[in-house]
Amino acid sequence: MSSYVRTTAGTVGIAIISIFALLPFYIMMIMGTYQNEDLFQKIVLVPGNYLLQNLQTVADSRFDLVYVNSLIVSIASTVLSVFVSAFAGFAFAKHEFKYKKKIFAGVLLTMMIPGQLGLVAYVIEMRSLGLSGTLVPLILPWMANAFGVFWMTQFIRGAVPTEVLESARMDGCSDIGVFFRIVLAFIYPAITTLSLLVFLWSWNNYLLPLIMINKPELFTIPLGINSLGTAYRTDLAAQILGLTLGTLPVLILFAIGSKSFIRGLTAGSVKG
Repeated sequence: MSSYVRTTAGTVGIAIISIFALLPFYIMMIMGTYQNEDLFQKIVLVPGNYLLQNLQTVADSRFDLVYVNSLIVSIASTVLSVFVSAFAGFAFAKHEFKYKKKIFAGVLLTMMIPGQLGLVAYVIEMRSLGLSGTLVPLILPWMANAFGVFWMTQFIRGAVPTEVLESARMDGCSDIGVFFRIVLAFIYPAITTLSLLVFLWSWNNYLLPLIMINKPELFTIPLGINSLGTAYRTDLAAQILGLTLGTLPVLILFAIGSKSFIRGLTAGSVKG
């Protein structure tokens, strides 16, 4: 088999797989152009004529405010999670201190415990601090991201040469200076990968906002989509259109950062 035939066969195979992978997204976008009752009659493959009405339903639910709330929560969660995880990973990877291995083992242990087990205690804690009914409880859990600490530790351990750090310290650079001036330059792929993951997890988070948020003006995307409709009718077509609009930022971010995301995953899988 010639190289041309192999290349053509590979291209056709990838195209077929891509079509099947993108088909659910296409159907989701198309379903948002139909009336709610039409969705129960057939599988829709061509655009309908009910898009403007569904857009009006979504707009009437103050979806712009929901968007802003989700952006605030997701961006703040991402920045804090990456910042704390990178600092902790730098400490675990390049510093020696008492009980280091035991503390790191404790961090890994928390990854095995479902977050739902501590949800009741977390709600009580937020109420005691007077933070319930705000967006703050949706952001704080990401500051203690065990996966992020593990990810950054493994990446820094393999990607940042110890000799470079020692040279910087000999030149009089403090640990904070070493981190911001040297370490960050080495771990850019890991930061991009973790940022995309945390943003996605925070953006799609449903359970915690459902429990902590009881004011419509503080709803995030999942709660905003769930609230579309009335007490007597669930408007699935409007919900699917809202879901399509809510998916766009994530798709744009992954399209922009896909190369760094893949590079970070690849580097993290072979180093450490």
